Amino acid sequence: MRFLEKMASEVCTRFTLLHEENIEFQRFGLRNNVAQFCVLKMNQDPPSAEATERRSSRATTSRSLLVGNTHVLYNPKRGDIKLGQMRVLLEKAYELSQEWGCIPAVITGDLNSLPQSAMYQFLASSKLHIHEHDRKEISGQIIPSTYTAYRSPHYMTRHFMNRWTDEEIMLATGSKRSCVKHHLNLCSAYAEVPGSSNFRDEIGEPLATSYHSLFSGTVDYIWHTLDLVPVKVLETLPMHTLEKTGGLPSKEWGSDHLAVVCELAFTDEGLEQD
Repeated sequence: MRFLEKMASEVCTRFTLLHEENIEFQRFGLRNNVAQFCVLKMNQDPPSAEATERRSSRATTSRSLLVGNTHVLYNPKRGDIKLGQMRVLLEKAYELSQEWGCIPAVITGDLNSLPQSAMYQFLASSKLHIHEHDRKEISGQIIPSTYTAYRSPHYMTRHFMNRWTDEEIMLATGSKRSCVKHHLNLCSAYAEVPGSSNFRDEIGEPLATSYHSLFSGTVDYIWHTLDLVPVKVLETLPMHTLEKTGGLPSKEWGSDHLAVVCELAFTDEGLEQD
């Protein structure tokens, strides 16, 4: 808790809030979850004599970035709603990023989706053909009862086509098309920073950010655009430690989720160094 309080204090000290905005997904027919955005400007530190001399011939510009946060619908069967919420969030994030001068963006939150899921694929690849996926398996929370190693695209389309109604397609994609897209080039911070198999899965995400009697897995993420690079991350707890708790929350851990924390740098920061 002291660590998080320190982080919050540093944010208030190092950044100035320029803009804040909320999304109420129910206004889009996407249940009553919400998302928050803020545009932050980095406060300039008083320069040292050495830094002043080194930068004397360069114009210094204040840095800004967009931070978005959400809690996606839990219901594993409503992949259409989950995708729709993320679509609206990412559309607004892109709009705000452009509006404030193409600033970098960070997207965080409990996405109620696993790293192996179609939702994760959508974030990482910027698009998803929904007819290739069962609506109930978009988030990866429900394990398919049967699995076939290979199915042709034509079979996939025929097999899943009837599982998406016109209304569900509209909710997921915002149109009658079966492909949902976003315009942000996103990377997962944890997946980019090497970590031990005691803490990470094969993708690089934490083994678990939530652990209780009904669920164990990773649903919390920090995504960022390509003009930011992760420097380091806070590791979550190894599974053997989580198992000893008997489930979260516990006396030592006051939430059923573990914190995910990342230190990010602007990709061109190195240009100011010798």
